[in-house]
Amino acid sequence: MTTAANETEMTLVQAVTDALACEMRLDDRVIILGEDVGLNGGVFRATEGLQAEFGADRVVDSPLAESGIIGSSIGLAMNGMRPVPELQFEGFMGPAYDQLCSHAARFRTRTRGRFTVPMTVRVPHGGGIHAPELHSDAPEAIYAHQPGLKVVMPATPYDAKGLLIASIRDPDPVIFFEPKRIYRAFREAVPNEAYTLPIGKARVVTEGTDLTVVAWGAMVVEAAKAAEQSKASIELIDLRTISPLDEDTILASVEKTGRCVVCQEAPLTLGLASEISSLVTERCFLHLEAPVQRVAGFDTIMPYYKLEMEYLPGPDRINAAIDETLRY
Repeated sequence: MTTAANETEMTLVQAVTDALACEMRLDDRVIILGEDVGLNGGVFRATEGLQAEFGADRVVDSPLAESGIIGSSIGLAMNGMRPVPELQFEGFMGPAYDQLCSHAARFRTRTRGRFTVPMTVRVPHGGGIHAPELHSDAPEAIYAHQPGLKVVMPATPYDAKGLLIASIRDPDPVIFFEPKRIYRAFREAVPNEAYTLPIGKARVVTEGTDLTVVAWGAMVVEAAKAAEQSKASIELIDLRTISPLDEDTILASVEKTGRCVVCQEAPLTLGLASEISSLVTERCFLHLEAPVQRVAGFDTIMPYYKLEMEYLPGPDRINAAIDETLRY
């Protein structure tokens, strides 16, 4: 596959860096802050080179204090800036929960629209990199449950750039989860110029007629592997956005196929897969040929690296659910 003159082959993390650089060049209100984002370029090097280009007053190394990072960002956003704070790992979001859910998510309603919080919180997400405790969680359902927050999770470099730019330009707070397992897993052609993708619109990765698989983040890659191995005709949907959820794309697919499997990294109980299963059952009941299957992590703390890959759903577990659903 050839790359056009106005495109560059990028990994997902490179697309994130490029999106940040594009927006910082176009809009001097965009500011980055977080632990080690400046001189070191972030723990995953997603902000590498940005402090050198834009200066220490726009790429700010913060203290190790997640609540302070988000609280400062809320103040910046309410006063005309477009902050993009980074929290190093999803497991460290707990100290910032109050700022995110009690304040950032509520200011539009609290002030009857006088103030909004145009803030994009970048957070590496999920397991599969053999990290220690609190470095491999999947908390997206927690934040999707909070009205006032948008939750986005790309699965490709192209989507990462377009969705991150759209998030930065959005007038409301966005949690932008980046699946760290696939930060450097593959490359694809990404336009050099700035572009946006709509928040709240899923992507049909492959079309099929026998069964719908719904996934997001790194699970899209695992589900795609499973679909390639399956003898069935699989329609794979990449949510792209967790909240708002693109219900129409999911329902239209299941109405066509009559069967659905939902894949998530998070523990099974009370996860996003449960919500999607309920949605499909309520709205597509007369179209269903089998119960909706969920493939997920287990209801336990993410284990250390020797058992990590046993915890995370892979093609074998996804195909087992596909086969069971097709046999029903």
